[in-house]
Amino acid sequence: MSAVDTTPCCILIVDDEQRIIDLLREILETSGYHNLVATTDPRRAAALYEAHNPDLIILDLHMPQLGGAEILTEMRTASAGAYLPIVVLTGDLTDDAKRSTLGMGATDFLVKPFDSTEVLLRIENLLLSRVLHKELKRHNDTLEQRVRERTRQLAEVQLEILNHLAIVSEYQDDDSIQHTQRIGALAARVARNLGQTEDQVELIRLAAPLHDIGKVGVPNHILLKSDKLMPSEFEIMRSHTTVGGEIFAKSKFPLLQLARQIALYHHERWDGLGYPQKLKGDQIPLPARIVAVVDAFDALTHGRPYKKAISFQQARTEIRAQAGSQFDPKVVEVFLKSITAEVFQEITGDAEMNHQAAIEALAVASEANAETQGIEEVVSASQA
Repeated sequence: MSAVDTTPCCILIVDDEQRIIDLLREILETSGYHNLVATTDPRRAAALYEAHNPDLIILDLHMPQLGGAEILTEMRTASAGAYLPIVVLTGDLTDDAKRSTLGMGATDFLVKPFDSTEVLLRIENLLLSRVLHKELKRHNDTLEQRVRERTRQLAEVQLEILNHLAIVSEYQDDDSIQHTQRIGALAARVARNLGQTEDQVELIRLAAPLHDIGKVGVPNHILLKSDKLMPSEFEIMRSHTTVGGEIFAKSKFPLLQLARQIALYHHERWDGLGYPQKLKGDQIPLPARIVAVVDAFDALTHGRPYKKAISFQQARTEIRAQAGSQFDPKVVEVFLKSITAEVFQEITGDAEMNHQAAIEALAVASEANAETQGIEEVVSASQA
């Protein structure tokens, strides 16, 4: 006898003959099965299934009003994805009847008139399988929950590392250390209004602050120079795009692959006159085209060692003037509609990213690594 106790399991009996139900009830109760639900009206089967969630169904195949075949199909639909044994009661056990009934989802047969020992053995074996399936599902659900929790913990760590990397990239070039967060918030707003999915929006929000990570390879005397750069110095400054691309070149994570696109291509121009690869138009990935616009706008509205800040309206005018040459005109159009003075003030005043959304985006990206590789479009150009 099995070490697993199946007697607490719920059994639903559907048969239009009360004497059959009484006989089955007697056989089952004698063996300790008391959690029994029965009906002679096949039309009540669905409601009883919903109410009691039985572990096994005993079903007469030939009944008036609603046939067992129809109920069988209905039960299989209702229990999709779960192991639910359904035992068919029949007096017709021809090969054709077997094939037809099994094809509709029957698990086993009991032939009328049936033997009580056979009834108990078949039902106990099927219930044992049901109990083990449920236990396996509980185990798998627990494992999945642990994996989700672990993935979330890793996402939190990854997010913190990304924040520190972004700070490092701007530490010497931005007194407030807020430029990177503003870029993330602005880029996310534009990406959303360009129709990107929420997962893509959050990935862009996280990757965009790393656009200038390559500046760690630019000497401070060039990075902080207040005078106009010499041609040789400007070449070194331009190298921050390729350095940024190299930093993330071997990453297998979608977020860092996106960060590589942005770092490498955010100084490309819509007209093909940018750097480092002179990509043109849609050859430039969309996230880089977005960051090119918001990076230039933020640089215009916030002072740097080499330039003074200009007003919000002056910066909008300058961005609009560069549409079609430096910047993707569609991105500029959406940017100008999305970033009003109120929105910009809100972002400037509080550039903190939505922490929960960021963690969720990282967790989703970690669980579906290959899926996110389809973020193929980045941005255009800006000034260093």
